[in-house]
Amino acid sequence: MTAVVSLENLSVVFDGFKALDDVSVEIAAGESFGLVGESGSGKSTLLRAIAGLAPTSAGTIRVEGHTLEGARDKAFYRAVQMVFQDPYGSLHPRQTIDRQLAEPLAIHGFGDSERRILTALDEVGLGSGFRFRYPHQLSGGQRQRVAIARALILEPTILLLDEPTSALDASVQAEVLNLLEEVRRQRRLTFLMVSHDLGVVTHMCDRLAVMQGGRVVERLTSADLVAGRIAEDYTLNLMVASKGFRREAAPAPG
Repeated sequence: MTAVVSLENLSVVFDGFKALDDVSVEIAAGESFGLVGESGSGKSTLLRAIAGLAPTSAGTIRVEGHTLEGARDKAFYRAVQMVFQDPYGSLHPRQTIDRQLAEPLAIHGFGDSERRILTALDEVGLGSGFRFRYPHQLSGGQRQRVAIARALILEPTILLLDEPTSALDASVQAEVLNLLEEVRRQRRLTFLMVSHDLGVVTHMCDRLAVMQGGRVVERLTSADLVAGRIAEDYTLNLMVASKGFRREAAPAPG
C-alpha cells in the first residue's frame, strides 16, 4: 500500500495533557479511513494535527510524500480540505454563500469563479438560488452542503471529515453521507473521517482505527466489524452504544 497520508508515532500535548499518544496510521490514495471512539479519545485532535490546527510534540506527519512541519502552506490547503462538525460555526454569518465560495478561489488564484461556484453548488444538490443567501437562511443540512462545496471548490485530493453529520437531524444525515460517498467515487478522493457512530463508519469507510485515551487500541476493516471479528472490549462497547450500527448489523428475525 502506498500511503498518501502517513502518521508515525504522533503525539499532541495540551498543558501537560497528552491528547494524542504515539499514534501511527497509514491511509492509501482513494481510501476512506475511519477514526472512531468516545468523546475525548483524540480522534478530532488527530485531524486538527494534520491540518496544522493542533501543535504536535513528537512524531511525523506526511501527506502525499511531503513531511509537514510548522504552518501549512497554500499547496497543502489546495490538496487537503476539512469539513467541520458544526456547519453554522464554520460559515461566516455575515457573508453570502457566493462570497464564501469565491474567497478560497481568490486566495488560490483560480480563474473562472462564476462557473466554479455554480458547478460547486450544483454538485452538492443546491441550485443557483442559494448563491446569495446567508447561512441563517439555510437549514442545517443545506449549510453542511455549502461547507462541503467550499471544501471541494479547490479540487482537493484529500478530505478531513470531523463528524460531518452529527449536528444534523437523522433524516438529513443519510442524505449528506450519500452525497459525500458519491463525491468520493466521482472524484476518487481520499477520506479521513471521524465519527462516534460505528454505523456511519461501517457504511462510509474501508478500514478504521478505534481510539481510546489518545491511543489506537484496535484496527479493523468494516467487514471485520460487521462480522463481529473484534478483539477489544472497548470496541464491543462502542458497538453496543451505537444505535446506527445495531440497525445495520442486527440479524434478521428467524
